[in-house]
Amino acid sequence: MTYEVEIGRGKRGRHAMPLDAVSIVPTRRTRDPEDVSLDWQIDAFKFSMPVIGAPMDSVMSPATAIQLGKLGGMGVLNLEGLWTRYEDPQPVLEEIAALEAKSFSPENTARLQQLYSAPIQPELISARLEEIRAAGVVVAGALTPQRTQEFYKTVVDAGVDMFVIRGTTVSAQHVSETKEPLDLKKFIYELDVPVIVGGVAGYTPALHLMRTGAAGVLVGFGGGASSTTRRALGIRVPMATAISDIAEARRDYMDESGGRYVHVIADGGTGNSGDIVKALGMGADAVMLGTTLARAEEAPGKGWHWGLEAAHPDFPRGDRTHVGTVAPMEQLLLGPSSHTNGTANLMGALRRAMASTGYTELKDFQKVEVYISETYTG
Repeated sequence: MTYEVEIGRGKRGRHAMPLDAVSIVPTRRTRDPEDVSLDWQIDAFKFSMPVIGAPMDSVMSPATAIQLGKLGGMGVLNLEGLWTRYEDPQPVLEEIAALEAKSFSPENTARLQQLYSAPIQPELISARLEEIRAAGVVVAGALTPQRTQEFYKTVVDAGVDMFVIRGTTVSAQHVSETKEPLDLKKFIYELDVPVIVGGVAGYTPALHLMRTGAAGVLVGFGGGASSTTRRALGIRVPMATAISDIAEARRDYMDESGGRYVHVIADGGTGNSGDIVKALGMGADAVMLGTTLARAEEAPGKGWHWGLEAAHPDFPRGDRTHVGTVAPMEQLLLGPSSHTNGTANLMGALRRAMASTGYTELKDFQKVEVYISETYTG
Protein backbone atom coordinates (compact mmCIF):
# COMPACT_ATOMS: atom_id res chain seq x y z
CA MET A 1 0.00 0.00 0.00
CA THR A 2 1.30 3.48 -0.85
CA TYR A 3 0.49 6.59 1.15
CA GLU A 4 1.82 8.95 -1.49
CA VAL A 5 -0.39 11.21 -3.54
CA GLU A 6 0.43 13.01 -6.73
CA ILE A 7 0.93 16.74 -6.21
CA GLY A 8 1.76 17.38 -9.85
CA ARG A 9 3.59 15.58 -12.64
CA GLY A 10 6.96 16.22 -11.07
CA LYS A 11 6.30 15.64 -7.39
CA ARG A 12 4.61 13.14 -5.11
CA GLY A 13 4.18 13.39 -1.37
CA ARG A 14 2.97 11.39 1.60
CA HIS A 15 -0.48 11.99 2.97
CA ALA A 16 -0.04 13.04 6.62
CA MET A 17 -2.54 13.84 9.35
CA PRO A 18 -2.68 16.23 12.31
CA LEU A 19 -4.13 15.23 15.65
CA ASP A 20 -7.37 17.01 14.71
CA ALA A 21 -7.95 14.40 12.01
CA VAL A 22 -8.05 11.41 14.35
CA SER A 23 -10.19 10.35 17.29
CA ILE A 24 -9.93 7.45 19.69
CA VAL A 25 -12.60 4.76 19.74
CA PRO A 26 -14.29 3.11 22.76
CA THR A 27 -14.16 -0.69 22.86
CA ARG A 28 -16.40 -3.38 24.37
CA ARG A 29 -14.84 -2.89 27.82
CA THR A 30 -14.77 0.22 30.00
CA ARG A 31 -12.93 0.81 33.24
CA ASP A 32 -13.36 2.83 36.40
CA PRO A 33 -11.24 6.00 36.07
CA GLU A 34 -9.89 5.39 39.57
CA ASP A 35 -8.31 2.14 38.31
CA VAL A 36 -6.29 3.96 35.64
CA SER A 37 -2.59 4.52 36.26
CA LEU A 38 -0.82 7.48 34.65
CA ASP A 39 2.57 6.43 35.99
CA TRP A 40 5.48 6.95 33.64
CA GLN A 41 9.16 6.11 33.97
CA ILE A 42 12.16 7.18 31.91
CA ASP A 43 15.55 5.78 32.82
CA ALA A 44 15.64 5.58 36.64
CA PHE A 45 13.12 8.38 37.16
CA LYS A 46 9.48 7.69 37.96
CA PHE A 47 6.60 10.14 37.57
CA SER A 48 2.90 10.00 38.37
CA MET A 49 1.92 11.69 35.10
CA PRO A 50 3.39 11.64 31.56
CA VAL A 51 3.96 15.41 31.52
CA ILE A 52 7.13 17.40 30.85
CA GLY A 53 7.12 21.19 31.13
CA ALA A 54 8.56 22.73 27.98
CA PRO A 55 11.83 24.67 28.44
CA MET A 56 10.33 28.02 27.53
CA ASP A 57 10.60 31.19 29.61
CA SER A 58 6.86 31.78 29.48
CA VAL A 59 6.24 28.33 30.98
CA MET A 60 9.08 27.16 33.23
CA SER A 61 10.86 29.13 35.93
CA PRO A 62 12.72 27.41 38.76
CA ALA A 63 9.54 27.85 40.85
CA THR A 64 7.17 26.32 38.28
CA ALA A 65 9.64 23.51 37.50
CA ILE A 66 9.65 22.68 41.21
CA GLN A 67 5.86 22.91 41.40
CA LEU A 68 5.40 20.61 38.39
CA GLY A 69 7.87 18.16 39.89
CA LYS A 70 5.96 18.06 43.17
CA LEU A 71 2.70 17.49 41.29
CA GLY A 72 4.20 14.41 39.60
CA GLY A 73 5.63 15.66 36.31
CA MET A 74 9.01 16.99 35.25
CA GLY A 75 9.83 20.63 34.58
CA VAL A 76 12.67 21.49 32.21
CA LEU A 77 14.38 24.86 32.60
CA ASN A 78 15.58 26.72 29.52
CA LEU A 79 19.28 27.23 30.29
CA GLU A 80 19.62 29.83 27.52
CA GLY A 81 16.71 31.89 28.75
CA LEU A 82 16.13 34.87 30.98
CA TRP A 83 16.79 32.91 34.17
CA THR A 84 20.42 32.36 33.17
CA ARG A 85 20.96 35.81 31.64
CA TYR A 86 19.64 37.99 34.48
CA GLU A 87 20.18 37.75 38.22
CA ASP A 88 16.60 38.98 38.64
CA PRO A 89 14.57 38.30 35.47
CA GLN A 90 11.27 39.38 37.00
CA PRO A 91 11.38 42.97 35.64
CA VAL A 92 12.23 41.58 32.20
CA LEU A 93 9.31 39.14 32.29
CA GLU A 94 7.00 41.96 33.36
CA GLU A 95 8.21 44.12 30.50
CA ILE A 96 7.59 41.34 27.98
CA ALA A 97 4.08 40.81 29.36
CA ALA A 98 3.42 44.56 29.03
CA LEU A 99 4.50 44.83 25.38
CA GLU A 100 1.88 45.90 22.88
CA ALA A 101 -0.89 43.33 22.79
CA LYS A 102 -0.56 41.91 19.31
CA SER A 103 1.08 38.74 18.01
CA PHE A 104 2.83 40.03 14.90
CA SER A 105 4.94 43.06 15.82
CA PRO A 106 8.45 43.81 14.50
CA GLU A 107 8.83 46.29 17.36
CA ASN A 108 8.05 43.63 19.97
CA THR A 109 10.41 41.19 18.26
CA ALA A 110 13.21 43.76 18.23
CA ARG A 111 12.76 44.30 21.96
CA LEU A 112 12.80 40.55 22.62
CA GLN A 113 16.03 40.29 20.63
CA GLN A 114 17.56 43.05 22.76
CA LEU A 115 16.50 41.41 26.02
CA TYR A 116 17.84 38.02 24.95
CA SER A 117 21.16 39.50 23.81
CA ALA A 118 22.36 39.65 27.43
CA PRO A 119 25.10 37.04 27.91
CA ILE A 120 24.40 33.67 29.47
CA GLN A 121 26.11 33.48 32.86
CA PRO A 122 27.44 30.00 33.79
CA GLU A 123 27.14 30.77 37.50
CA LEU A 124 23.41 31.42 37.03
CA ILE A 125 23.01 28.04 35.29
CA SER A 126 24.50 26.41 38.38
CA ALA A 127 22.42 28.50 40.79
CA ARG A 128 19.08 27.84 39.06
CA LEU A 129 19.66 24.09 38.84
CA GLU A 130 20.77 23.99 42.48
CA GLU A 131 17.55 25.78 43.45
CA ILE A 132 15.52 23.03 41.77
CA ARG A 133 17.67 20.28 43.29
CA ALA A 134 17.22 21.71 46.79
CA ALA A 135 13.46 21.22 46.42
CA GLY A 136 13.92 17.46 46.04
CA VAL A 137 12.50 17.05 42.52
CA VAL A 138 14.09 15.74 39.32
CA VAL A 139 16.46 18.37 37.91
CA ALA A 140 16.21 18.87 34.14
CA GLY A 141 17.71 21.58 31.95
CA ALA A 142 17.73 22.23 28.22
CA LEU A 143 20.23 23.65 25.75
CA THR A 144 20.04 24.02 22.00
CA PRO A 145 22.50 21.94 19.94
CA GLN A 146 24.40 25.14 19.13
CA ARG A 147 25.08 25.87 22.80
CA THR A 148 25.50 22.35 24.13
CA GLN A 149 29.26 22.08 23.69
CA GLU A 150 29.76 25.50 25.28
CA PHE A 151 27.76 24.91 28.46
CA TYR A 152 27.22 21.18 28.97
CA LYS A 153 30.06 20.82 31.48
CA THR A 154 28.55 23.57 33.63
CA VAL A 155 25.19 21.80 33.46
CA VAL A 156 26.57 18.37 34.36
CA ASP A 157 28.74 19.76 37.16
CA ALA A 158 25.63 21.41 38.61
CA GLY A 159 24.14 17.95 39.10
CA VAL A 160 21.44 17.78 36.44
CA ASP A 161 19.41 14.53 36.43
CA MET A 162 18.07 14.81 32.87
CA PHE A 163 19.75 16.66 30.01
CA VAL A 164 17.53 17.93 27.18
CA ILE A 165 18.91 18.99 23.79
CA ARG A 166 16.04 20.79 22.06
CA GLY A 167 16.05 22.60 18.75
CA THR A 168 13.74 23.29 15.84
CA THR A 169 15.19 20.35 13.92
CA VAL A 170 17.86 18.11 15.43
CA SER A 171 19.66 15.36 13.53
CA ALA A 172 22.27 12.77 14.42
CA GLN A 173 24.32 13.80 11.39
CA HIS A 174 24.73 17.57 11.29
CA VAL A 175 27.22 18.59 8.60
CA SER A 176 29.07 21.92 8.59
CA GLU A 177 32.02 23.18 6.57
CA THR A 178 32.69 26.05 8.98
CA LYS A 179 31.98 24.72 12.50
CA GLU A 180 32.77 21.57 14.42
CA PRO A 181 29.35 19.93 14.78
CA LEU A 182 28.11 18.27 17.94
CA ASP A 183 28.80 14.53 17.73
CA LEU A 184 25.64 13.36 19.47
CA LYS A 185 26.59 9.70 19.72
CA LYS A 186 29.97 10.48 21.27
CA PHE A 187 28.49 13.18 23.49
CA ILE A 188 25.71 10.97 24.88
CA TYR A 189 28.08 8.03 25.35
CA GLU A 190 30.46 10.12 27.43
CA LEU A 191 27.73 11.86 29.43
CA ASP A 192 26.74 10.29 32.72
CA VAL A 193 23.09 11.38 32.63
CA PRO A 194 20.16 10.40 30.38
CA VAL A 195 19.55 12.65 27.39
CA ILE A 196 16.30 13.62 25.66
CA VAL A 197 16.84 15.07 22.20
CA GLY A 198 14.72 16.59 19.43
CA GLY A 199 12.80 17.89 17.54
CA VAL A 200 12.41 15.28 14.92
CA ALA A 201 9.42 14.41 12.79
CA GLY A 202 10.28 11.42 10.60
CA TYR A 203 11.00 7.70 10.90
CA THR A 204 14.57 7.74 9.55
CA PRO A 205 15.93 10.76 11.46
CA ALA A 206 14.28 9.46 14.64
CA LEU A 207 15.86 6.04 14.20
CA HIS A 208 19.28 7.68 13.82
CA LEU A 209 18.70 9.73 16.99
CA MET A 210 17.76 6.56 18.86
CA ARG A 211 21.03 4.99 17.76
CA THR A 212 22.95 7.80 19.48
CA GLY A 213 21.90 6.39 22.85
CA ALA A 214 19.24 8.98 23.67
CA ALA A 215 16.77 8.03 26.40
CA GLY A 216 13.98 9.89 24.63
CA VAL A 217 13.25 11.75 21.40
CA LEU A 218 11.06 14.83 21.06
CA VAL A 219 8.53 14.62 18.22
CA GLY A 220 7.79 17.97 16.60
CA PHE A 221 9.60 21.23 16.11
CA GLY A 222 8.97 22.82 19.50
CA GLY A 223 7.46 26.22 20.08
CA GLY A 224 3.84 25.16 19.60
CA ALA A 225 1.57 28.19 19.35
CA SER A 226 4.53 30.55 19.55
CA SER A 227 6.44 29.03 16.62
CA THR A 228 6.11 30.13 13.01
CA THR A 229 8.43 27.52 11.53
CA ARG A 230 5.85 26.48 8.96
CA ARG A 231 5.29 30.05 7.78
CA ALA A 232 8.95 31.10 7.83
CA LEU A 233 10.68 27.89 6.69
CA GLY A 234 7.91 25.84 5.08
CA ILE A 235 8.67 22.99 7.48
CA ARG A 236 5.88 21.02 9.13
CA VAL A 237 4.90 17.41 9.68
CA PRO A 238 1.38 16.87 11.06
CA MET A 239 1.66 15.42 14.55
CA ALA A 240 -0.53 12.31 14.30
CA THR A 241 1.57 10.98 11.43
CA ALA A 242 4.85 12.12 13.00
CA ILE A 243 4.13 10.36 16.31
CA SER A 244 2.98 7.18 14.58
CA ASP A 245 6.06 7.08 12.34
CA ILE A 246 8.43 7.59 15.25
CA ALA A 247 6.62 5.04 17.42
CA GLU A 248 7.33 2.57 14.61
CA ALA A 249 10.99 3.63 14.64
CA ARG A 250 11.00 2.90 18.38
CA ARG A 251 9.66 -0.60 17.76
CA ASP A 252 12.20 -1.31 15.02
CA TYR A 253 15.03 0.06 17.15
CA MET A 254 14.00 -2.27 19.98
CA ASP A 255 14.40 -5.22 17.60
CA GLU A 256 17.69 -3.86 16.28
CA SER A 257 19.18 -3.14 19.72
CA GLY A 258 18.01 -6.25 21.49
CA GLY A 259 15.27 -4.59 23.52
CA ARG A 260 16.45 -1.05 24.31
CA TYR A 261 13.38 1.18 24.69
CA VAL A 262 13.57 4.85 23.66
CA HIS A 263 10.74 7.09 24.85
CA VAL A 264 8.74 9.04 22.30
CA ILE A 265 7.68 12.46 23.61
CA ALA A 266 5.16 14.59 21.71
CA ASP A 267 6.42 18.18 21.69
CA GLY A 268 3.89 20.60 20.22
CA GLY A 269 0.35 20.44 18.89
CA THR A 270 -1.16 19.46 22.26
CA GLY A 271 -3.07 22.59 23.18
CA ASN A 272 -5.92 20.86 25.02
CA SER A 273 -6.65 17.63 26.84
CA GLY A 274 -8.09 15.91 23.77
CA ASP A 275 -4.86 16.51 21.87
CA ILE A 276 -2.87 15.03 24.76
CA VAL A 277 -5.09 11.95 24.76
CA LYS A 278 -4.69 11.47 21.01
CA ALA A 279 -0.91 12.02 21.08
CA LEU A 280 -0.56 9.21 23.62
CA GLY A 281 -2.98 7.05 21.67
CA MET A 282 -0.89 7.49 18.53
CA GLY A 283 2.12 6.05 20.36
CA ALA A 284 3.74 8.77 22.46
CA ASP A 285 4.99 7.83 25.94
CA ALA A 286 4.67 11.37 27.29
CA VAL A 287 3.92 14.93 26.22
CA MET A 288 6.02 18.08 26.51
CA LEU A 289 3.58 20.90 27.24
CA GLY A 290 4.10 24.55 26.42
CA THR A 291 0.87 26.38 25.60
CA THR A 292 -1.24 24.36 28.02
CA LEU A 293 1.06 25.11 30.98
CA ALA A 294 1.57 28.73 29.90
CA ARG A 295 -2.11 29.19 30.88
CA ALA A 296 -1.36 28.42 34.53
CA GLU A 297 -1.73 31.31 36.97
CA GLU A 298 1.85 30.77 38.15
CA ALA A 299 3.35 30.75 34.63
CA PRO A 300 6.12 33.36 34.22
CA GLY A 301 4.60 34.66 30.96
CA LYS A 302 1.50 36.01 32.73
CA GLY A 303 -0.84 34.81 29.98
CA TRP A 304 1.66 35.40 27.16
CA HIS A 305 3.63 32.62 25.50
CA TRP A 306 6.82 32.70 23.44
CA GLY A 307 9.76 30.47 22.62
CA LEU A 308 13.48 31.03 22.21
CA GLU A 309 12.90 31.12 18.44
CA ALA A 310 10.98 34.38 18.85
CA ALA A 311 14.17 36.18 19.93
CA HIS A 312 16.61 34.64 17.44
CA PRO A 313 19.10 37.43 16.58
CA ASP A 314 19.14 36.78 12.82
CA PHE A 315 15.99 34.92 11.87
CA PRO A 316 13.21 35.17 14.46
CA ARG A 317 10.43 32.71 13.68
CA GLY A 318 8.10 32.79 16.59
CA ASP A 319 5.32 35.01 17.82
CA ARG A 320 4.62 36.20 21.32
CA THR A 321 1.11 34.77 21.63
CA HIS A 322 -1.63 35.60 24.11
CA VAL A 323 -2.93 32.33 25.57
CA GLY A 324 -4.67 33.76 28.64
CA THR A 325 -4.82 32.42 32.16
CA VAL A 326 -7.05 29.46 33.04
CA ALA A 327 -6.34 28.18 36.55
CA PRO A 328 -3.61 27.44 39.08
CA MET A 329 -1.21 24.77 37.81
CA GLU A 330 -2.55 22.10 40.15
CA GLN A 331 -6.13 22.57 38.94
CA LEU A 332 -4.97 22.87 35.35
CA LEU A 333 -3.32 19.45 35.56
CA LEU A 334 -5.31 17.59 38.21
CA GLY A 335 -8.58 19.48 38.63
CA PRO A 336 -11.18 20.09 39.76
CA SER A 337 -12.18 22.27 36.84
CA SER A 338 -15.02 24.55 35.79
CA HIS A 339 -13.77 24.68 32.18
CA THR A 340 -15.46 22.66 29.46
CA ASN A 341 -13.00 23.33 26.63
CA GLY A 342 -10.19 20.92 27.52
CA THR A 343 -7.88 23.53 29.03
CA ALA A 344 -7.98 22.30 32.65
CA ASN A 345 -7.91 19.01 34.57
CA LEU A 346 -5.77 17.63 31.75
CA MET A 347 -4.84 14.45 33.59
CA GLY A 348 -8.43 13.89 34.69
CA ALA A 349 -9.41 13.98 31.02
CA LEU A 350 -6.66 11.51 30.12
CA ARG A 351 -7.73 9.18 32.93
CA ARG A 352 -11.37 9.26 31.76
CA ALA A 353 -10.43 8.73 28.10
CA MET A 354 -8.35 5.70 29.00
CA ALA A 355 -11.13 4.34 31.19
CA SER A 356 -13.71 4.89 28.42
CA THR A 357 -11.61 2.87 25.98
CA GLY A 358 -10.87 0.07 28.43
CA TYR A 359 -7.22 0.77 29.29
CA THR A 360 -5.57 1.17 32.68
CA GLU A 361 -1.89 1.51 31.62
CA LEU A 362 -0.29 4.11 29.34
CA LYS A 363 1.74 1.53 27.38
CA ASP A 364 -1.42 -0.44 26.59
CA PHE A 365 -3.28 2.72 25.62
CA GLN A 366 -0.88 3.13 22.68
CA LYS A 367 -2.80 0.26 21.06
CA VAL A 368 -6.15 2.09 21.17
CA GLU A 369 -8.21 1.99 17.99
CA VAL A 370 -8.54 5.31 16.15
CA TYR A 371 -10.80 6.68 13.45
CA ILE A 372 -10.07 9.30 10.82
CA SER A 373 -12.65 12.06 10.73
CA GLU A 374 -14.95 12.08 7.70
CA THR A 375 -14.73 15.86 7.67
CA TYR A 376 -10.92 15.80 7.41
CA THR A 377 -9.81 16.89 3.94
CA GLY A 378 -6.05 17.09 4.51
